[in-house]
Amino acid sequence: MTRVEAVIPLHDENPTRGLAWVTVVLIAINIAVFFLIQPRADTSEGLEFSYQYAAIPCEISRGDPLTTDQIVETISGRDTTACDDAQATGPVAFPDKQPLLAVITSMFLHGDIFHLGFNMLFLWIFGNNVEDHLGKIKYIVFYLVSGIAATATHLAFGFDSTIPIIGASGAIAGVMGAYLVWFPNARVRTLVFAIFVFFVEIAAKWLLVAWLVSQFFLADDSGIARWAHIGGFVFGVLFALAVRESLRARRALWRTAYVGNDAGWWDNRHGGRVEDPTPPYGNDLPPYDGPIR
Repeated sequence: MTRVEAVIPLHDENPTRGLAWVTVVLIAINIAVFFLIQPRADTSEGLEFSYQYAAIPCEISRGDPLTTDQIVETISGRDTTACDDAQATGPVAFPDKQPLLAVITSMFLHGDIFHLGFNMLFLWIFGNNVEDHLGKIKYIVFYLVSGIAATATHLAFGFDSTIPIIGASGAIAGVMGAYLVWFPNARVRTLVFAIFVFFVEIAAKWLLVAWLVSQFFLADDSGIARWAHIGGFVFGVLFALAVRESLRARRALWRTAYVGNDAGWWDNRHGGRVEDPTPPYGNDLPPYDGPIR
């Protein structure tokens, strides 16, 4: 996630059937790790912590943790090819590290409070509705797989990088991609920084597409893993499209109340309540008569 945002979503007008507990727990874990466990990223302890627990493309592609020499060469900035076998000398820095497991742990690490804050804001706004549709277990699986897909995309564009990848942005991007497909016209109250600072309500599809396009204009040396963002987002879009277009998939993955839409139901395609009583998905399940809030 970028450290300075020109457009910041604040709230979406998209009701859920209840509190999104998994999203709340994910936010709590990320905050707890940042303030209680993870040292400041700009300190020597923070760097050591990142190399011990964060995903590193070179380690994933080679299957082995970095050596102390490789880490020193990377931090010093003297060598951009520290992943080469010729540099793999000296003792392994963290011999017990599992590079594949680090793909998961790195999703809960952040560079600074702004990185954490923006990620958690986006997760809350867009995650609660996705969780509401999938349910708790399927949502957490989707979230983690989105993060893995994001890391895999980043790896494809730099498999020999020895720079740690940290942040929940890739997983959250997957959630945002699903939100784009399922709730494209849900209104999002947004704070805009331009010549003036003002509030505006914008359809989610325009906000999310603009965010995706902005990732292609990030500089390679910006310190932002843009390909992880793009990969996670595309994965989320493809997953959501596959589910939305298949009645069998909707029955398997969505909560029963959302498999089909009758008049007054929340319309997953258009992000608003529908007046047309014709179920857009040919729903043959009994209508849900419980509260939607």
